Parts: sequence; C-alpha cells; structure tokens
Amino acid sequence: MARGGARKVTDTPERRCIATGAVQPKAGLIRFVVGPEGQIVPDLWGKLPGRGIWVSADRAALDLATKRRLFARAAKQAVTVPDDLLDQVESGLLRRVVEGLSLARKAGQAVAGYEKVRAWLEAGQAVALLQANDGSDRGKAKLRPPPGQDAAIDCLAARELGLAFGRESVIHGALASGGLTERVVEDAAKLSGVRREVGGSAPGKG
Repeated sequence: MARGGARKVTDTPERRCIATGAVQPKAGLIRFVVGPEGQIVPDLWGKLPGRGIWVSADRAALDLATKRRLFARAAKQAVTVPDDLLDQVESGLLRRVVEGLSLARKAGQAVAGYEKVRAWLEAGQAVALLQANDGSDRGKAKLRPPPGQDAAIDCLAARELGLAFGRESVIHGALASGGLTERVVEDAAKLSGVRREVGGSAPGKG
C-alpha cells in the first residue's frame, strides 16, 4: 500500500521463484529455459524462446533448485541440469556487468580513480559507488556511497573492474544516472547474490 492507504500501482513484472516460492520483480530473478536437448539454460539476456523458469538471484536459491530437482518440476518434464550451472550464471552475469560498465564509461556515465570518484560523490553526480572487493579496506573507507538501494557495488575484484575501464586494475569507480547505469546496478545486484557464500557474505574474487 502507498502512503495514505492508497493502492500502490506498479508496472514492474513479477515472477515466482521456484526455490523459495516468493513472488518478486523480475529484476531480482534469473530466467532459465529448457534447451533443445532438454538441458537447463540460463537466459541472462531474456531473449531465449520457451517458457521461463525463474529462480532468485541468490546462491542458496540456485543450490536448492538444483539439488531438489525443482527445474524438472517447474518444466513438467525430465531435464538435464549442467554440473557447472552456477558457474555459467556467475560468468554470464560478470560479463554483463563488465560490458555494461564499459558502455557506461564510453557514454560518460562512469569514471574510475579515487580523485574522480570523490569529485563525483561530492558534486552529487554519482548514484552508485563501485569498490573492488580485494582493495584496501582503509582506502575504501574514505569514500561513502550515495544514498539509495544497491548504491554500493562491491561484487567485483580490482582486475574485473579494470577490464571495464581498460586498465590492469581499478579500486574505485562511480556511476552517474542513466539507462546504462540502471542495467549495471541490476546486474551487479544479481552477481552479488550469486557470488554470496551460502550463509555468509560475498567471497573475494581474485
């Protein structure tokens, strides 16, 4: 319900997670389809044909869906779940985040480097702060993310951030508002959930 008791109106499509049973916006879920040979295939670009099977972008949910054979139940047929399904999802999401950041950089919506990032934050230009999860805690503590959900992105290693900015490594980055930023923030939130150890926090990726 919205403020004052008015009914909240939303155009955000929602789907049910086959592992948790929770209904939530598609932005927080990963779509899978059954491939031509009955194999489960992650559809991270949302373009593959077939009936979608949705799982929360969370490592525990993905583990549960795999171990309890929930993909077959949702598909209502026998399916093959690849042993490396989680790796496929993680590598695919990483590729989307890096590609999205690279496009945002070329469009002037992303910068890297401590001084540039600090300037964007102080000017209120940044809507998201990126910091390498293997960077110095002391150095990262000097920068505070802007307010807002998912405004702090720390699911990438310095080498991975560097790929997006054409450098060997990057510790600090920032994103300005824009369509490309929305894509990066959404994909990064999914990657963070997939990389998160079950019952713990996201592991460092070197």
